[in-house]
Amino acid sequence: MDKKVKSCVFISGNGTNLSYIIKNSRSYNFPINVGLIITNNNKAKGLNIAKKNNIPFIYIPYKSKGYFERVCLFELRKKNIKFLCLGGFMKILSDKFIKSFNGKIINIHPSLLPKYKGLNTYKKVLENKEIYSGCTVHYVTKKLDSGKIILQKKFLVAKNETEESLKLKTLNKEYLLYSQSIISIFK
Repeated sequence: MDKKVKSCVFISGNGTNLSYIIKNSRSYNFPINVGLIITNNNKAKGLNIAKKNNIPFIYIPYKSKGYFERVCLFELRKKNIKFLCLGGFMKILSDKFIKSFNGKIINIHPSLLPKYKGLNTYKKVLENKEIYSGCTVHYVTKKLDSGKIILQKKFLVAKNETEESLKLKTLNKEYLLYSQSIISIFK
């Protein structure tokens, strides 16, 4: 691909989706190049993935939403970042921040949105005895997990499913879906 879009991934934790996005970004025809990783958690395990892959990363303490977003925007502009992926980033971005990226921010959520927005998704799926669950990649808007859906992956919930087994099943689907969604955006 002639010109990959310079991108940043925001993480707060393990960064499991991050490793797949990085791996896929190394493919010639993948549309983005991960040029920066930002975290609000200096103990995020995902930083090890950044180090292992020689990708610059920045820890920005979440003193306040305003402070965090000002520093983020400064760093993103400095590195000429044009596209953002949220991968287990556990903060809600302001409308002003989102608008400054012209809708070029996506997120992955471990449910078939619009069902089960927010936290404790696996628990909610099991408590409500859902037959199907899945994951969704969507555009980020000011309303939590409410942006336009890009792609979803649906699967059957096993009768003996636990929160942990559901989480593992969902994560395995997320790894493929996130990259498929990025490709579909830039077609």
